[in-house]
Amino acid sequence: MKPGIFAVRDVSSLITDTTGEGQLKRAVGATQLTAMGVGAIIGTGIFVVIGKGAALAGPAVILSFVLAAVACAFSALSYAELASTIPVSGSAYTYAYATLGELVAWIIGWDLILEYGVSVAAIAVGWGGNLNAFLDSAFGVALPDAIAKSPEDGGVFNLPAVFIVLAITLLLVRGVSESARVNLIMVGIKLLVLVFFIVVAFANFSTRNFQPFAPEGVDGVTSAAAIIFFAYIGFDAVSTGSEEARNPAKDLPLAILGSLIICTFFYVLTVAGALGIATPEQMAESDAPLAAALDQGAGMSWAAAILALGAVVAITSVVLVIFYGQTRIFFAMCRDGLLPRRLAKVNTRFGTPARLTIGLGVLIAILAALVPLGTIVELVNIGTLFAFVLVNIGVIVLRRTRPDMPRPYRVPWSPLLPIIGILFAVYLMTDLPLDTWIRFIAWLAVGMLIYAFYGYRHSRLRQAATTPADPPQRPETRGEEQL
Repeated sequence: MKPGIFAVRDVSSLITDTTGEGQLKRAVGATQLTAMGVGAIIGTGIFVVIGKGAALAGPAVILSFVLAAVACAFSALSYAELASTIPVSGSAYTYAYATLGELVAWIIGWDLILEYGVSVAAIAVGWGGNLNAFLDSAFGVALPDAIAKSPEDGGVFNLPAVFIVLAITLLLVRGVSESARVNLIMVGIKLLVLVFFIVVAFANFSTRNFQPFAPEGVDGVTSAAAIIFFAYIGFDAVSTGSEEARNPAKDLPLAILGSLIICTFFYVLTVAGALGIATPEQMAESDAPLAAALDQGAGMSWAAAILALGAVVAITSVVLVIFYGQTRIFFAMCRDGLLPRRLAKVNTRFGTPARLTIGLGVLIAILAALVPLGTIVELVNIGTLFAFVLVNIGVIVLRRTRPDMPRPYRVPWSPLLPIIGILFAVYLMTDLPLDTWIRFIAWLAVGMLIYAFYGYRHSRLRQAATTPADPPQRPETRGEEQL
């Protein structure tokens, strides 16, 4: 009898898939994983989206950052437990497969493909905008709109966005340890730049821009938090590196929670400093709001040039880590047969899924060339919040179905904290626009068609149930077919 659409993958079989010929190389430790989390989080959110949040909440955008961080914290605890318990590539997709069944796993995997892929494109567009801001501040020149903006924004295609996506693609093909080292350097630079901004901002600080503090009341704070949430997307990308962590049981929880705490600390200080030198309106009108705060608010164009350069470096590391997460989720789905297995072949020289990485890089580069940043931030947010809901549910379900399973890290006070994480995520989802929900539902509908006509029939879980013979040779065959 074939397994049903809600059949779950046994955790031991998921871990077994990470061994044998063609496996991903375990090459990163806790410091590198934490840096990957910080690298993924601090970027477009604080350097770009802060302006959109300030337009909605005014100075109370500080509270929006705190609210978004708290909403993330509960889900981060659940990610930490599942990442240490199931140290396999795929993040929320793999966790759902082990707890809620294949259909739910497919839905969340398809959702994550949207979240990560569109996010990389959006962040690359933000990278191009900050590159232009740096060139303008430092040298008084800028790239022509025809090659620096999408068609919707008055250009032909966004060449800088295409360039950064393809450059990161080549780096990721080269190897995870090399990528992690480059990211560690960029994280150090971006933190130094934020410290520079905080010091300069507080040296010129004034409270005049904090009145009125919350012009739109609670509604403004929560609406801004739903947008500001984009600034925290990334800590979940750490869990996609489970299979390449040297000591996943210890390192992953530390990296997930540590990166979120570090980034929240920097965010609050940065936002407070920005409001101390510029009005919310000045930041809202710019594609590089922190640089605008220094230039227009404090009259320090030289400092704005330094900050714009820091933003370019910061956003580069975000593209790197988020794209890395995208490839690992896609890799896990291909290995499970829900997408073509041949795409999950690991390059013997570099130890990475090179074919898959290059293919995704080209598709995302095309998207980044043609799509403006502002239209897709909400779409990324709804995909992430949906993933958070399922991860929190996964913790509750796995605690009941596998209570004796080893858990190096456990969410305290479960199921209370996971339930709070679910409620926070749903609450923020309700503040997103209706057209965002429509696009999200349409994407899931397309995904269900692909699962019905391809994923269901090619699922390894289902194929294994119909071919029970030849067990001794199964691991070798699987390695050749998948990897």
